[in-house]
Amino acid sequence: MSKKDEVLNEEELQQAQTEAAEAEAAADSAEELTLDELALSRIEELEAALAVSEAKVKEQQDSVLRARADMENMRRRTEQEIDKARKFALEKFAGELLPVIDNMERALELADKTDEALKPMLEGVELTLKTMTDTVEKFGLKAINPMGEAFNPEFHQAMSMQESADHAPNTVMMVLQKGYELNGRVVRPAMVMVAKAAPGSNVDTQA
Repeated sequence: MSKKDEVLNEEELQQAQTEAAEAEAAADSAEELTLDELALSRIEELEAALAVSEAKVKEQQDSVLRARADMENMRRRTEQEIDKARKFALEKFAGELLPVIDNMERALELADKTDEALKPMLEGVELTLKTMTDTVEKFGLKAINPMGEAFNPEFHQAMSMQESADHAPNTVMMVLQKGYELNGRVVRPAMVMVAKAAPGSNVDTQA
């Protein structure tokens, strides 16, 4: 082999080595690029999964809050219904009891208190009536006795109107029958006679 051929062989060898190195570097670069792309793709997948999980958590939190609010509303309504039932459970019973109270009061009003023979019986009736009224008051039943008060259609029922020089117009001048309320609700309005101004009366017209 001539010296020229040896030089050519060395150059070809160097060139081959250079090309091999460049090819290896290109392969390494391609491999690194592929790994970066895979990592980026994986990160995107994880971020998407995290977003879905956060959305589910938020939805579950909202559901829990709604359920808690519904339960609180239901508890409040139930307490109100129980309170209402407790307050007015005796309404029908009270309505049946009122005529008994009326009759006992009427008996005491009409009885001859000067008759000594009736005195023990009247004292017994008075004691029974007081015990009964005290008992029903404990359960919220109160009498409406508006004598001298301004007429109020929410609590009073006007049976008649009469001219009066001694009472201001629209004033209750006589209670024909007491009314009753149970825990603020009218069970029976008071039956009353209402005053109206008499002709030429100087009574103040302000009710």
